[in-house]
Amino acid sequence: MTKNHHHTERRFVLSLVLTGLILVAEVIGGLWTGSLALLSDAAHVFLDAFALGMSYVAIRLAALPADDRHTYGFHRLQVLAALGNGATLLLIAFEILREAWERFRHPAPVLVGPMLVVAAVGLVVNLVVALILREHDHHDLNVRSAFLHVLGDALASIGVIAAGIVIALTGWTMIDPLASVLIGVIILAGSGRVLRESVHILVEGMPEGLTATGVAETMAHVIGVEEVHDLHVWTVSPGYVALSAHVILTDQSLSRSQTVMDGLKQILAKKFGIEHTTIQFECANCGQGTVVCQNGILRGDAQGGV
Repeated sequence: MTKNHHHTERRFVLSLVLTGLILVAEVIGGLWTGSLALLSDAAHVFLDAFALGMSYVAIRLAALPADDRHTYGFHRLQVLAALGNGATLLLIAFEILREAWERFRHPAPVLVGPMLVVAAVGLVVNLVVALILREHDHHDLNVRSAFLHVLGDALASIGVIAAGIVIALTGWTMIDPLASVLIGVIILAGSGRVLRESVHILVEGMPEGLTATGVAETMAHVIGVEEVHDLHVWTVSPGYVALSAHVILTDQSLSRSQTVMDGLKQILAKKFGIEHTTIQFECANCGQGTVVCQNGILRGDAQGGV
């Protein structure tokens, strides 16, 4: 397990502890003040803790070595955790919107002072947790999904504070469910992105920004390559991209095949970040039969592997 991996785990543990503390405070504060916005935020904080816990477990399991039945290891567990986090974000968003609709129909009084205090504490803690996770959120979909949970909760706390200020100044309690609607919409948007990226990886889609045509054309520019076909590129987990392809070589010395292979691997790693490759060489201008090496030249009358 790498030093960076241990660092990420420690960040998750610290984030879990802080999130658990604010969850207790917001549940008590929401029940005490009667604020739907605060209770909505507390519900989201609960899912923050659930998401952080699930992400932490996924990170631990993903560090397990590959075995005979799982030759890629357990990296996909992090994607499954991100999918679960996105699903919980989606569910809580709809629940918040439902509760807001009920509060529109049946308004209730709100204790503004305690509501503001609890929301302010929640905002500070969520910002701290967001900063803890921020360093890694771009590199790992699993960490990013947990980060979006926490960021959404920080924005929710801002909404609760804004609602409390409006109620204190104007007495207009309808701002409380309105703030809840805003919180629900923000969470809904975040969940959609996480779910879309998770499903894209699970159905073995191309990594973001890559196309099969672009990768094949780049490989074809390597000296000694005539054509690339049967190309497949997929994401095992964020940051772990794999490629398989058949490459037709020009008629050349068999000893040059390793030079061509080195060139392909180098350009794939440098330009696309693809380091896990399976490339099968075939000879050009071959018919049926087997490929043979004659006088150091790759020849034959059939397609074959080198």
